[in-house]
Amino acid sequence: MSCKRCDLSRTRINPVFGEGSENAEIMFIGEAPGSNEDKQGRPFVGRAGKILDELLASIDLEREDVYIANILKCRPPNNRNPERGEIESCTEYLDAQIEMISPKVLVPLGNFAFQYLFQKYGLNAEKISVVHGKIFKKTTLFGTVYIVPMYHPAVATYNPNKKVILLDDIKVLFEVLKK
Repeated sequence: MSCKRCDLSRTRINPVFGEGSENAEIMFIGEAPGSNEDKQGRPFVGRAGKILDELLASIDLEREDVYIANILKCRPPNNRNPERGEIESCTEYLDAQIEMISPKVLVPLGNFAFQYLFQKYGLNAEKISVVHGKIFKKTTLFGTVYIVPMYHPAVATYNPNKKVILLDDIKVLFEVLKK
């Protein structure tokens, strides 16, 4: 990927496009690559990635069973929040990934992914603290998609009590897969 749509292309080491099963029923979408992801060119390989792996294991899934991507494909300097122009430049790639994978369930991890997906699908964008772990159903031209917002796994590295919430929220995916 040699994208130069925004200034992040000048500071990245590697773009982090995404990885996992192209037939995944579940697609996790984070915010942006961090330092470890930028070095390795893979999503969620740092501390937040270890927590995501634990969450997946808690419902008997592995990375190979799902697809993992981010809103941004390049790391913002100093892990700052994505800027509006960067999001606008990059989401065409994410939209193409969603269309290609065609998952049954989209799981936005954190506020930026939550806000983007809710806007994309015309859903009422309340705060993630209100809607995490809830199931939203949206019918599109391509079929039905379920959206289950969750806190970003990194939240558990700062507040260990949030890990219990993440573990509860990820269990909701079983309910959705039965539909």
